[in-house]
Amino acid sequence: MNIVGVAACVAGIAHTYIAKKKLVQVAQKAGHNIQMETQGTIGVEDELTSENIKNADVVILAVDIQIKGKERFEGKKIIEIPTEVAVHSPTALIKKIEEIVGK
Repeated sequence: MNIVGVAACVAGIAHTYIAKKKLVQVAQKAGHNIQMETQGTIGVEDELTSENIKNADVVILAVDIQIKGKERFEGKKIIEIPTEVAVHSPTALIKKIEEIVGK
């Protein structure tokens, strides 16, 4: 499965990067391709390309705030969760997405 996503917490520091790291680790371990963008205090990092988004089967928005560019994901299956879920339960989240979207 091809996954893209955005991680963004209120402070734009710790939870943003921890959520990204955990989601990438778990998704890759499960055999999925994943690209995660972060939006935080230093701006946008690892910005998703239109090609990344076009090829995505699902979009994970691990966000606690409004993000920039949400309209880019229009027409895609979107799973929106707080960063806390990505930090504490990434394996359960990926398994749930597999059930909903398929492998």
